[in-house]
Amino acid sequence: MSLKEQLKEDLKTAMRDKEVVKRDSIRAINTMIKQIEVDERRELDDDEVIKLIQRGIKQREEAISQYKAAARDDLVQKEQEQVDVFMLYLPKQLTDEELESGMKEIITQTGATTIKDMGKVMGMATKKFAGVADGKRINEMVKKLLS
Repeated sequence: MSLKEQLKEDLKTAMRDKEVVKRDSIRAINTMIKQIEVDERRELDDDEVIKLIQRGIKQREEAISQYKAAARDDLVQKEQEQVDVFMLYLPKQLTDEELESGMKEIITQTGATTIKDMGKVMGMATKKFAGVADGKRINEMVKKLLS
């Protein structure tokens, strides 16, 4: 079953079970998907849907930090609940240990030794870990290992 079909089924279930947060979160994902499909007149595959979901999570995390700064705990909670639902549709994320061992392997392959070699490592790492680790975590791990 494709990710879009899974979203459609989960939306029906959430509506039936009156799960408001899940329903609204899935609708937000579907809206992002439809926007691109209509604008670009093409169907999105699962990898592209995963990238959209990651972008949605990133936007909500930025909103959370702004709401925290404004002491709006009610909005922080709402955004965090949406992030939690979004995470259900991403592939299982790598643990820090798994990410670190994968990064060491890439660093060995590229022959990187200093922080100046970060570009080479990041290029390979973002392709290898697409969907299972976000760019921020990859970047932090590269800095940690090369410094």
